[in-house]
Amino acid sequence: MSPLFKVCHSQTQTDITNALRKRRRVLSKDGRSNVRIEHVSGRGALYLRDLWTTFLDMQWRYKFFFFSATFAGTWFLFGVLWYLVALVHGDLIEFDPPSNHTPCVMEVKTLTGAFLFSLESQTTIGYGFRCITEECPVAIVLLIVQLVITMVMEIFITGTFLAKVARPKKRGETVKFSQHAVVSNHEGRPCLMIRVANMRKSLLLGCQVTGKLLQTSLTKEGETVRLDQRNVPFQVDTSSDSPFLIIPLTFYHIIDENSPLRAWAAKVAPCRSGLLPTDFELLVIMSATVEPTSATCQVRTSYLPEEILWGYEFPPVVSLSPSGKYVADFAFFDKVAKTKTPPLLKQDLSPNDRSQVQYRSGKEDGTNQEKLQLEENYRGQGKGRERGRIRDSSPLSVRISNV
Repeated sequence: MSPLFKVCHSQTQTDITNALRKRRRVLSKDGRSNVRIEHVSGRGALYLRDLWTTFLDMQWRYKFFFFSATFAGTWFLFGVLWYLVALVHGDLIEFDPPSNHTPCVMEVKTLTGAFLFSLESQTTIGYGFRCITEECPVAIVLLIVQLVITMVMEIFITGTFLAKVARPKKRGETVKFSQHAVVSNHEGRPCLMIRVANMRKSLLLGCQVTGKLLQTSLTKEGETVRLDQRNVPFQVDTSSDSPFLIIPLTFYHIIDENSPLRAWAAKVAPCRSGLLPTDFELLVIMSATVEPTSATCQVRTSYLPEEILWGYEFPPVVSLSPSGKYVADFAFFDKVAKTKTPPLLKQDLSPNDRSQVQYRSGKEDGTNQEKLQLEENYRGQGKGRERGRIRDSSPLSVRISNV
């Protein structure tokens, strides 16, 4: 870890944020929707028409309870039907059938015996004591109906269990977003930055990170839009549309004249704090393809204004081990470090600051020309010499720009 970074924990501004007005999230930090749907006519019927999605969205405890109750209910229901067949045919023990009497189902003389026969038939146990005979065609039809119904039910239940376990949502839970977003300078421009990491060795293909800014706005007609959505584009380094998420990456959004965060940044920049009582929510969405299954997964999170730290940056988390392997240290993943120079918008620069910036840029251009001249002279003196090159032998001083 470079000594230039003074690591600051996420609770640096807790005391101030407690005084701000609490705002309910549209999207929770783990990507779940907090919108409550009310007064929908026929909502239950709509859910019953789409049983597959209903059971997939059902929580595990309700799913186990419902399916257990379904199995027990079918066992008891068909047990009652088998008991009625024995009752009509006179097979019950209270009828005292003669010794040469052939029952519909052997050893089914009570309701308990009928329930056990239903259980054995449905689960295909077949202990051998209870079996159907050729005496009653109704019993044969009932057995066929029970097997068909229970087979369809077991296929549906098994399918929903496997589909719920194999949902790409579970793969998305191994993708981590930083707890805070930061605003600092990147290549001379103020940028909002977030950090994303894949905690599995299996890759995510075609990663795309987009943002949505939700805030209350007023139209020209005087209409108040409660959740106005505006696009917040993110990029990595060379503006790649599909970054290679093999190591933790930092995605950044340039705050310029076209940025929807421009108005917020103009208010925050003079006081050098991101703790103004601004009412908006930044949604960050990452879509990718899971390499082993080729399924598409989506990971979401959100940031409130108090979770966007002005004048901070992320310390590097990737380094080289003594054996030459890359190491991602997640102990520093959610930590931030205060920058030496806070980000400044164009309108924040005074005339004196602008003149200094122009002077520095001119001086840097002159220095670059001198360096080019010296390099040409050095190359002319002799080719193949390695003199003048300085290499850092420390393997732990590697810092990647986007991590």
